This record gives sequence, structure tokens and C-alpha cells, in this order.
Amino acid sequence: MNEVSTPGPEANIGGVQVSLQSVYLKDCSYESPNGPRLPNNQAWEPKFQLNMNTSAEELAADVREVLLTITLEAKQGEATLYLVEVKQAGVFSIAGASVEDLKRLIGSFCPSVLFPYAREVISDLIVKGGFPNFLLPLVNFEVLFAQASEVPQSGLVN
Repeated sequence: MNEVSTPGPEANIGGVQVSLQSVYLKDCSYESPNGPRLPNNQAWEPKFQLNMNTSAEELAADVREVLLTITLEAKQGEATLYLVEVKQAGVFSIAGASVEDLKRLIGSFCPSVLFPYAREVISDLIVKGGFPNFLLPLVNFEVLFAQASEVPQSGLVN
């Protein structure tokens, strides 16, 4: 089995202390309008649409609930095969972080910790719905955060 290097639940990043207090499934939904039947007995050739979002809520001083929301839709032609939405949450203790550090941790480090849990839930729901196994591709949240941080600046008109 190949191991993938991922951040652990506790880290000391440039003097900032981060620890994972708990991980839990906050919400999930699974819809499959026609069950695992394919429209008109077609071959399995779905198109997938994936959306991800991260948000955070301050629970106490230095304690944040970070929520990773992943929505995956599989369609064959116009027919929806399944729609899965998972809200994977974690409570993180973050001490010694500047405002910029906190944004970066919530936008990249915390979702990286939560992603494997959400990935497993999504895979389980799809298989239990009668469809072939589907594993979300690995995500580099650090790159996504960097790209998202650049968007507002590049969109400014002088």
C-alpha cells in the first residue's frame, strides 16, 4: 500500500500551534433518482461535477470549527445518476496565529486533514447506493488556497 504524505492532526507551523480536537460528520445527503439503473441501458460513462467549499466558525478563543463541504454529482446525459453532499467538520485548536496564518490554516491545512474522512464517506455512500466505487482524486488544498487568494487581486481594475 502506498502512503501519501499528509499533514497530521497536530502541527507546529512557524510557532503556530495547531491540534485537532475532534472530527465528525456534520451533515450528508445522497440522492439517486433512479437507483443504480442507467438511462436506456447505456454503458457506464458518467460526467462528474465536483464542488468544494471551506468555512469556519469561532467556537472559543483559539478554537475553530472548520467545515469542508463537498458536493459530487454524476450525470449520464441529462439524467442525474447520483448527487452526494458531505459536510465534514473538525474542531481545531489554533494558538499563536496571525490573521494571515489563520486564513491559510483554515483554507489549506484544516481541509487537508478533513478531506480523507469526507472522501471515505462519499465513497461509502456511492457504493451503498449500488454504483461502482468512486474515490475522489487527491486534492492539494495549499495550491487551491493560493489560487483563490490570487483571484481578488488579479480582478482589480486600476
